[in-house]
Amino acid sequence: MLQNQDHQQLMMDLKELVTKTKSQVAVQVNSAMVVLYWKIGQRINEDILGNKRAEYGKEVIVQISEQLTLEFGSSFSNKNLRKMMQFASVFQDFEIVASLMRQLSWTHFLLLIPISEEVKRNFYIEICKIENWSVRTLKEKINSLLFERTEISKNPEEIINNELKKWSETNVLNPDLVFKDPYFLDFLELKDTFSERDLEEAIIVELQKFISELGNDFAFLSRQKRITIDHRDYYLDLLFYHRKLKSLVVIELKLGELEASHKGQMELYLSYLNTYEKVEGENPPIGLILCSGKNSEHIELMNLEKDNSKVAEYFLILPSEKVLLEKLHRSIEIARNKFEK
Repeated sequence: MLQNQDHQQLMMDLKELVTKTKSQVAVQVNSAMVVLYWKIGQRINEDILGNKRAEYGKEVIVQISEQLTLEFGSSFSNKNLRKMMQFASVFQDFEIVASLMRQLSWTHFLLLIPISEEVKRNFYIEICKIENWSVRTLKEKINSLLFERTEISKNPEEIINNELKKWSETNVLNPDLVFKDPYFLDFLELKDTFSERDLEEAIIVELQKFISELGNDFAFLSRQKRITIDHRDYYLDLLFYHRKLKSLVVIELKLGELEASHKGQMELYLSYLNTYEKVEGENPPIGLILCSGKNSEHIELMNLEKDNSKVAEYFLILPSEKVLLEKLHRSIEIARNKFEK
């Protein structure tokens, strides 16, 4: 009879084998399904393209759907066939599909297909691969307008694609792929009159949600960290560490718009951290000033980027998606036009 400890080890090994094999089978099934759906979509597109009659496409899809559904089930409904056709149209190069299908499921692809802007779609594809996002996470990120809010979106398409490629191939991450503007802090549920301390305390209470909004690679280090310079004490609102950037990140919370004095304050904090807190192998610290409003001319003249500082708005109450999208698209357009000039 097996000893208890030996039996436990045996069961653990067997369970691991079963789980691992199931996972491998699931990946293989998903890959086969993605290939099948791409080939079906591509074949139907090819057939419709070769026929001149305008009504032919509608007729043939109905007929194909009826016949395939009868023989193979509801996976080949009219609606699903159209998604397969869209899939093959959006991802025309099968080599790209083949390189993605071990990491992205068919459901991932269904969320990516409706994204018409190629650079935006590439952004979600690359981060989904690198961060190993679930379908649920990808959906949440798309719905939260992550691309439009990320600093990198304000750059020309060529730069965005180059930075994504660099991150994927060399694991070198541009901070513009990390920091956003604006940040959504509606989960804090702050109303009416409150102070900066109230804002800070609300963030600490909802720290997990705040980190989720910042990005999962942020690790919380300290609140109101005291630093002493020339016998004078200063207090950093929030101090984080970003694992992939390998940088300390100071976050200062402001109730109003950005003021010139905020820049000087952040410069002092970053210089102190760079001199006394940064350890070997780390990159210089980064500052993020979170304000309830932004004044673009001040920001441009202060040239915060050269000091490794960033400024962003936070929203405690979210506007409608339409208003928000218009605002974000306008910001992206203005930034890209400036870059080109």
